[in-house]
Amino acid sequence: MESKVRRVFIIIAAFFVTNALMAEFIGVKIFSLEKSLGLNQIDWNILGIEHLSFNLTAGVLLWPFVFALTDICNEYFGKKGVRLLSYLAMIMIAYAFIMVFLAVKVVPADFWITKPVSARNPQPVNMDIAFNAIFGQGLYIIIGSLIAFLVGQFVDVVSFHWIRKYTGHKYIWIRATGSTLISQFIDSFVVLFIAFYIGAGYELKWVLAVGLVNYTYKAIMAILMTPLVVIVHKWIDNYLGQKVANKLIETAAKQ
Repeated sequence: MESKVRRVFIIIAAFFVTNALMAEFIGVKIFSLEKSLGLNQIDWNILGIEHLSFNLTAGVLLWPFVFALTDICNEYFGKKGVRLLSYLAMIMIAYAFIMVFLAVKVVPADFWITKPVSARNPQPVNMDIAFNAIFGQGLYIIIGSLIAFLVGQFVDVVSFHWIRKYTGHKYIWIRATGSTLISQFIDSFVVLFIAFYIGAGYELKWVLAVGLVNYTYKAIMAILMTPLVVIVHKWIDNYLGQKVANKLIETAAKQ
């Protein structure tokens, strides 16, 4: 049975770290949520900042899964389990950024600098500039993202256990969704404050306005992710057996 418990933790850890790592790298792309869904763009005016819409970093496609996995890990493995995954993810992200930094700095081969996009598209592209533009993220964005990740994880764990005091072992959807709504609110502003207010000198009201737009999306996604959390919770219960699952949950709650 212990092998099954370890297997569950390894599966959670694998998806957790992979999603967190991928979210950092695809986050350089900014996409229009409305246009992607075939909708007209909204035009909000928040705190005097006009023409705001859901122009989001592509990383938001994966972060909801990270926080859902945080709640699942918190439910069965407690604060120690979440702490281990958070530190592991942060170390892997930092390691990946160091490796990418080295890849950006090495001198490119002459034939690779300017080459066709593909056989069907012979237009030449400066691959070195493209590579550096995509992977050469600003230092403040990296720092802000890592700090926001750790702060968000800490807030998620604390709020999850605080809600569990009132719900007991029932209603995982309440504590999972509630803790995510709280942690994502903090996360939405921390990364923008460090990356754009401190790092790039943007106005504070711009940071707050964009943060509110981002949080609106994250709040909607947190609610939409609730069924997935419940489904995974039931799968783990069935896989481990209710007796073992309950014992893990009780141990996690005592942490």
